[in-house]
Amino acid sequence: MPQGRNARARQGALGGAVERGRERRLGLTSLYCDLSDVSGEARRAWEAEWEWRGAAADPEKLSGGKQSSRANILKMTTPNKTPPGADPKQLERTGTVREIGSQAVWSLSSCKPGFGVDQLRDDNLETYWQSDGSQPHLVNIQFRRKTTVKTLCIYADYKSDESYTPSKISVRVGNNFHNLQEIRQLELVEPSGWIHVPLTDNHKKPTRTFMIQIAVLANHQNGRDTHMRQIKIYTPVEESSIGKFPRCTTIDFMMYRSIR
Repeated sequence: MPQGRNARARQGALGGAVERGRERRLGLTSLYCDLSDVSGEARRAWEAEWEWRGAAADPEKLSGGKQSSRANILKMTTPNKTPPGADPKQLERTGTVREIGSQAVWSLSSCKPGFGVDQLRDDNLETYWQSDGSQPHLVNIQFRRKTTVKTLCIYADYKSDESYTPSKISVRVGNNFHNLQEIRQLELVEPSGWIHVPLTDNHKKPTRTFMIQIAVLANHQNGRDTHMRQIKIYTPVEESSIGKFPRCTTIDFMMYRSIR
């Protein structure tokens, strides 16, 4: 190989290594996205990142040789790990929600002996449910009456569970097993912590349902069985009608009876 070509090859390899090292330091992974759905500071950040890379993407190449009707496509970067949510106990301390998992009947599609519902609900992050069957792996949560639910919290730990960790989860609600409808689908990347799943509609209104089903559709590294360490369900705390009136004391009550 001529010396000039050797130099260019070394320079190209060095440039690629520098860029890959930068992505690893930032915790980024590359993909192609349509920036027409991104605005404000997020868009400017992506554009600056692409400008650093030294070129703009070619929409024709990205669309398989056909000019895209939405040509505003750039190479973007996104975090490659699912960030953990806050500890649900912080939600409870606000007084705006209440955990209602104890009011439901829980069942599983399968479980290894000693790794079932009790372990999902024991408030211990060291224990877990382990499935023992074919996918999808299901957690069924059934209420005796129609119940308002606002948030679902799931604890997963990729560092401990590796290929047992869910990578795709579907959350469904309905009256019973026969009319469940999916309201959320999550793609998880090496989660280690609490995952908060809002059970609200487009207007932020909580869902009213008899049943929630959590379906594990896939695991990391194509694992067969799954681990979940904790699941919690929260309902909004409604303002008490008593709180709308001044608090009555014993003296007030005695005065009321004397007047009568």
